[in-house]
Amino acid sequence: MPSNRHNDDVLDAARDCVLAYGVRRTTLTDVARRAGVSRMTIYRRWPDIRTLVGDLMTREWVHVIEDLDISQDPVKAVVEGVRALRGHPLWRKIVEADPELLLPYLIQRRGASHEAILAVLERATGDVRKARAVLLVAQSFLLSAPTMLDPVTLGDLDDELTALLEGYLG
Repeated sequence: MPSNRHNDDVLDAARDCVLAYGVRRTTLTDVARRAGVSRMTIYRRWPDIRTLVGDLMTREWVHVIEDLDISQDPVKAVVEGVRALRGHPLWRKIVEADPELLLPYLIQRRGASHEAILAVLERATGDVRKARAVLLVAQSFLLSAPTMLDPVTLGDLDDELTALLEGYLG
């Protein structure tokens, strides 16, 4: 199995490829070339590009939530997290070029990113049900906010998310 450093190099290369080409046009060969490793090194850990991109998304989204101070102000942290994910280059590229990649995580199953976010929310709220409800609300503001613009702005919607969460968690 590749070392953690190799994993990071491969994930970094995958991020660069996806940002340049999109998921559908990225191959494991492209990633191997960019990472400076053999294809077999990648195939030992990731059988296909979707699995690799899934691990990449988990790494990137978890990095976003790790930077949030949810224990001090959960509402502010959730809104900042939505804002940070909305502006994340990988998120934007996937939503623009390959949105179907997100569909299984919306209607079929939770991913590793969901599990990590739920763990943080459960600690912050002290309640499993509330954590899930907050994640569902935040996820809807992340995914669907662009469809609700004009005459409102993303800032307006972030204010509404804040009000909703303050009412629910306050």
